[in-house]
Formats: sequence, C-alpha cells, structure tokens
Amino acid sequence: AAAARAYIGKLDDVPRYFEQQTANMRAGLKRGFSVPRAVLDGRDVSIASYVEVKSPQDSEFYKPLKNLPASIPADEQARLREDAARAIRERVIPAYAKLLKFFRDEYVPKARTTLAAEAMPDGKAYYRQQIKEYTTLDLDPESIHQIGLKEVARIDAQMQATMKETGFTGDFAAFLEFLRTDPQFYAKTPEELLMRAAWISKQVDAKLGQFFGLLPRGRFGIEPVPASIAPFWTAGRGSAHTYWVNTYDLPSRPLYNLPALTLHESAPGHALQGELAEEQTGYPPFRSKSYISAYGEGWALYCEKLGQEMGIYHSAYEEFGRQTYEMWRAARLVIDTGIHHKGWTRAQAIDYLASHAALSRHEVETEVDRYISWPGQALSYKLGEIKIVELRARAEKELGPKFDLRAFHDTVLAQGSVPLPLLEQQIDSWIAQRKAAP
Repeated sequence: AAAARAYIGKLDDVPRYFEQQTANMRAGLKRGFSVPRAVLDGRDVSIASYVEVKSPQDSEFYKPLKNLPASIPADEQARLREDAARAIRERVIPAYAKLLKFFRDEYVPKARTTLAAEAMPDGKAYYRQQIKEYTTLDLDPESIHQIGLKEVARIDAQMQATMKETGFTGDFAAFLEFLRTDPQFYAKTPEELLMRAAWISKQVDAKLGQFFGLLPRGRFGIEPVPASIAPFWTAGRGSAHTYWVNTYDLPSRPLYNLPALTLHESAPGHALQGELAEEQTGYPPFRSKSYISAYGEGWALYCEKLGQEMGIYHSAYEEFGRQTYEMWRAARLVIDTGIHHKGWTRAQAIDYLASHAALSRHEVETEVDRYISWPGQALSYKLGEIKIVELRARAEKELGPKFDLRAFHDTVLAQGSVPLPLLEQQIDSWIAQRKAAP
C-alpha cells in the first residue's frame, strides 16, 4: 500500500516535473540548444497517446493499480484505485495535453536546423563532455572515429565469411536484402516473437551456472513494448526486472537477431547485471541504482559474444545476426562522430548503417535519429566491450592455468556500475591476487 501511495504521489507530481522540463526546453530554444528539427516529425504521437485515452482506467499509468496484492484490504485497494484515477484525470492527462501543445506549437517550429552537437553553443566542449560522460574515457572524436573504422573493417570480414557459410551466392548487398525480405526470418504474430525470446532466455538460463559463480535471487519478466512508444523504440530493452521486446512492425524484427538481443537485454546482460547490483549490500543506494553507460552497455555487448561460448547461436544466420549487432555498435563509433564532429547528414548516416548491418530500414532510421538526438551515448557500447574483452585477454594471458572464467565474471560484476578506468584497476588487482594465491 505504501508503494502504491508513493506511485500516486509521483502521478500527482507530473505537472511540476513537466513544467520544469518545459522551462528548460524554452531556455534551450532561446540560445540555440535543442534537439534537431530533423528528428522530431511524428514524435508528438508518443505524447498524444497519453492524452487520447477514453478514461483514466485505460491509461498505461493505471495498470499497476489493476492487480494489487491480496495483503491490501479490499476497501483500501478501492481507495487507492480511486485516488490513482483522480491523479491521472486531474494531473497527468492535463500535463500531457499542455506538453503536447508546447511541443507542436513552440518546440518543433523553433528547433535548430543543424544536426551536429558541435554546431550548438560551446558545441565542441559539449560533445567532449558527452564523450567523457558516456565512455568514461579521455578520447577525442577523431580517435573514436578511427577505432570505429578499424572495427567495422574487422567485423565486415567476419560477416562476409559467415554469409558464405549460409550458401548464399550473391553479393553482400543482395544478402542483406534477402535477410530483410524473406518471410522465414520473421515472426507472424507478436506472441511468436515473445515466445521465441522466452525460449532463448531459458536456453541461457541453463548455462549461467557454468559461466558465473554468483547468481542473483531476482528474476526478470518479458513484456511487449507499450504501443504508445513502440514506433520509435529500439527492438528491445532490458532492466533488472523486465526485458521489453518490441512487437510493433513485425517485418522489422528479424528472428536471426533475437539471440543477440536477448543475451544483451536479459541474462547475462542487463537483467543479470542489474539484479546483482540491486542485491549488493554495504553500499549507499546510489551505488546500487546508478548506471554508467560504458560499463553497462559494454557488459551487455560482451554478453552477446559470450553467447558463442554458451552455445546459444544455432545457425549461420543467427551468428550473422550476432555479427550484425556487433557491426551495428562499431558503426555507431563512425556515425556518432560523423554526425556530431564531421558534419555528416542524416541520409549519409542512414546509408552507412544500412549498408553494413542487416537491420531493417525502420530500425536503421530510428537508430540514426537516436544518435542525432543523443550525442555520445552510442559510443559507450563498443568502447566498453573493447575494454572488457581486453581485460579478459590480459587475465587469461597473465594467469594461464590459474584463470577462472566464472571468477573473472564475478569480479567484473562485483561492484555494480563503475567507470572503465576503475574496472581496469579492479581487474588488475584481482589478477595480482590470483597470481599470489597458492
């Protein structure tokens, strides 16, 4: 009951929160600091969907109140539902309506016409700050661009070899078109996609004990992405408690990518890492709840590769899906710095990603729009994974027969989300301890 009342308190606070954000957006518009106009078309749908509900009970925000635990007396449950409906009707829906008007009438028309982060006021310093925040490394945009080009070339050679393994006789562009259009690679219903994701996650579940010494008590569920935000969301996202699978536009959700997506978003990726972080004791709350992108996304991308050792990829097509996901993250290094530092156009970025990875056109476009509107975040995945792979190789080389993969993974996950330089210190310390052990 206390949690439900706290949730209702959040609903009541939505207008204050939206007003502060709107004031901040107006300040940004005034000094030329905004999301680019080029990626805003159609985004009002994700606001309008919360306004256009028939009743408070039909709102996404009412769902947590529908199945309250039996430990709460029935009369108190009724009061909580009534209060939640009031908050949605009187506070949440009007706040969204006000935001929608601001977005359509003021924000979109006045948003900047440039794309690059460096084109904004103090843009060069801003982009360097974003790089430091999301990668925790002192790297300049040009260095990251070059790392990306090298990774793209390396992964491209692997993808060419895997394409030949499938028996396909055309060129790479024709293979990508085949993968994007052949019905065998796509679920026919949302339920089929969800069940396939669940089956993959259970295969992983059976292998976790061989790769990790400490497993969390917590478990995650699998849910479809809510319809109100699905058109502009990624193929899936994960947290300590939920693996969201996007069932919108099924012809853009290939099954050959699903093993890599599941390893990344659920276990041993975001869900397992997040659950272990939540269950840590002896740390202040911010340590268990904070999320450093280079660490979290680097770990999840590493887990896609770990799936090879776990035996999760059952065909050359699924291995190509894993490679396409790795290529996707490598291409981000090129595209993010291309857009925000080198002056690339949106079309240039879309063409680059579409020609290198077997992602659907819909996903390519939503992803590029994400990089345009969120400078630096896309850099965290590949740079984080490169560091974890490097640390594992170092540990294997220095420890030889003393190397224990389960203990290595436990050490990487032991302190929750940390900056990459600190993770390196921790692994080096662990290596030294293992070396000194009898």
